[in-house]
Amino acid sequence: MKTTLILNAQVVNEGKIETKDVFIKDGLIDKIGNNLSGIQTDSIIDASGKYLFPGVIDDQVHFREPGLLHKACIHSEARAGVAGGVTTFMEMPNTVPNALKQELLADKYEIAARTSLANYSFYMGASNDNIEEVLKTNIQNVCGIKVFMGSSTGNMLVDNEKTLENIFSKSPMLIATHCEDEPTVRANSEIYKQRFGDNPHPRVHPEIRNVEACYKSSSMAMELAKRHNTRLHILHITTDEETHLFRNDIPLKEKKITSEVCVHHLYFDARDYETLGNQIKCNPAVKADGHKQQILEALLDNRIDVIATDHAPHTWEEKQNPYWSSPSGLPLIQHPLNIMLEFYQEGKISLERIAEKMSHAVADCFQISKRGYIREGYWADLVLVDLNSDTTVSKDNIYYQCKWSPLEGKTFHSKITHTFVSGHLAFQEGIFDESVQGKRLLFER
Repeated sequence: MKTTLILNAQVVNEGKIETKDVFIKDGLIDKIGNNLSGIQTDSIIDASGKYLFPGVIDDQVHFREPGLLHKACIHSEARAGVAGGVTTFMEMPNTVPNALKQELLADKYEIAARTSLANYSFYMGASNDNIEEVLKTNIQNVCGIKVFMGSSTGNMLVDNEKTLENIFSKSPMLIATHCEDEPTVRANSEIYKQRFGDNPHPRVHPEIRNVEACYKSSSMAMELAKRHNTRLHILHITTDEETHLFRNDIPLKEKKITSEVCVHHLYFDARDYETLGNQIKCNPAVKADGHKQQILEALLDNRIDVIATDHAPHTWEEKQNPYWSSPSGLPLIQHPLNIMLEFYQEGKISLERIAEKMSHAVADCFQISKRGYIREGYWADLVLVDLNSDTTVSKDNIYYQCKWSPLEGKTFHSKITHTFVSGHLAFQEGIFDESVQGKRLLFER
């Protein structure tokens, strides 16, 4: 692998911003320092005026392969992520067939090894009747177990109390949960079907998948985890009420229960249904405006630990269906760093905290080996950002397969110029180099 020397970068890492040079060799960060310009190297990048971040680690994506290739595939979505500074992803099991058996999980890893430009890991799926398969999962090379405690998609709802007790009491590794109370959602759906018929406006979505549904399910997951001393990670928190369930009085590495927020739940609110409609229909729902303010506060005071996308692409035609049949989920893998950098420009979060919540904390939360930080001896997952250039989202520059975004027309005051994946310069000024694939994550557990 080629060596690369990055000069004069503003390195954003571990709570500091410092002007440093970074030398990459054999895929790793070999040296960090000043005055490294004398090192023999294959290529030099002058990063003067630019910021160097650790690569974004997205702990929740849906890349749709296998079985849903009309929506997306691992190659297309990983490539789009790299263009947006996402060097590593963890993908969900609700593909077709669902990844509920070890051999099906292995199939996904084999596809990624051949086609993914980004580093990767895949969750093992839990159902009401596959506990034996779940317990075979290797804790050192699989990111976690995914439990849908709400039927967000497909037939992966786990609602059997005995099954939940089994999973939470026996799992030797992190359990990631989608938390929405299914009886609450079903009851609300019936009410709204009677009231509005076959095609209500999407503005009803946060009323159907409401605060009560989220809080009730998250509370239940936490009770199970506390009872069994389970390592629990609750995905996509959307309500102020839920944020008060979590602790911020101990370091992240000591937490047994952690949480995540997605960029769309920080960026959009219920008022956006009027203009975007089903484009922002997702589960759990984008809620009223006050919730995103409180979620951001919880992120900043460490009740919420990490930021993700829950990238969930559907075709434009599918999203145009009437409300009840329009699928939930929106594509975001290419722009999470741009979104968070826009919040920085608005004075809502610091660059150091962005690096923490999108990289450092994700690595710590999942115990990822040698990633998430800009440190000597760590894999060179790095992103160069120009805060003096703009990025306007349009169909012409969307790389993921479905080719639409609820962000279309938005101009972000930042530009991702270079992305290194495990030391390989995979993206530079709009040009991809796909000659080297990403690597499978390993975990220090």
